[in-house]
Amino acid sequence: MRRLAVLLATGFGIGYIPVAPASWASLGTALCLLPFLPRPDPWTLGAVVLPMIPLGVWAAGEAERSLGRDARPIVIDEIAGMLLSVWGVPLGGSPIVMLALAFVLFRCLDIWKPFPIRQSQRLPGGWGVMVDDILAAAVVNLLLRLGAALLAR
Repeated sequence: MRRLAVLLATGFGIGYIPVAPASWASLGTALCLLPFLPRPDPWTLGAVVLPMIPLGVWAAGEAERSLGRDARPIVIDEIAGMLLSVWGVPLGGSPIVMLALAFVLFRCLDIWKPFPIRQSQRLPGGWGVMVDDILAAAVVNLLLRLGAALLAR
């Protein structure tokens, strides 16, 4: 079971890219969303991202036993976070621009980790791996929604 967990936690190997694996995982996720533009169906995206959270908690927790605490190759948190960043967001007349903005904002918040995002990393096991990215994604989602509402005026 641990091999399966490591496979999932590393994004099927994306996490082993030697430079910036988290950014590559986020970018790969954003690119996978391109065929679903201008607006990914929120029901379909929800059906993917919601089960991915507990699956990610399990996979990341198991993978930590082999790879170390919140090891660089663990990127399932970035994959879930990038999906959550755009979940239900009206991407408007420039969906590629909004998707790119989601990517940049998510990476910035994931790297910077303002309060309380940083503190959530203290949670045990896979929770500590996943929750900081889920919180960063929730902030990005809110910012994108506010931006979309302002642009719609």
